[in-house]
Amino acid sequence: MAETTRKMAFICSKGNLDMAYPALIMGWAALGVGVDVTIFFTFWGLDLIRKDRVDKLGLPPVGNASMRTGMMGFPFDVGIPQLVGVLPGMTAVATALMKGKMKQMDVPPVREMLEMLHDAGAKLYACKMTVDMAGLKKEDFLDIVDDIVTATDFIEMTEGAQIVFI
Repeated sequence: MAETTRKMAFICSKGNLDMAYPALIMGWAALGVGVDVTIFFTFWGLDLIRKDRVDKLGLPPVGNASMRTGMMGFPFDVGIPQLVGVLPGMTAVATALMKGKMKQMDVPPVREMLEMLHDAGAKLYACKMTVDMAGLKKEDFLDIVDDIVTATDFIEMTEGAQIVFI
């Protein structure tokens, strides 16, 4: 019986800093054990691969009911009330804290992690419908993006893959 390569495909639909890392970290782990990895960026997930947005991803505390201070490097762990998140500057504070914690843990920034994934063989695709809706072009994306494809193309190329929607 012929052995087939295991495949995983991640769909990134969110453009926040905390929503970028799950697919990137799991994709890196999958590549490390020989799994074929494909990542499809759609809707706000396109921000992860846009040249003008990838280095400006934020962590908005509003709407994140699980926002806790312990994950941000504080010596105590309490929930951050949603009302506090609407104060001016809170997204910048939460973003800076998360980026600092990630740097302290030697986790590469999103752009670098995407480059590492691509260099290790992951395939990165932008969603054609979303690209068209936003009026974007191939040159708006990082050079490591393999192509702009339709949802049908993505489904066809990931046949048999484990799909993870983020």
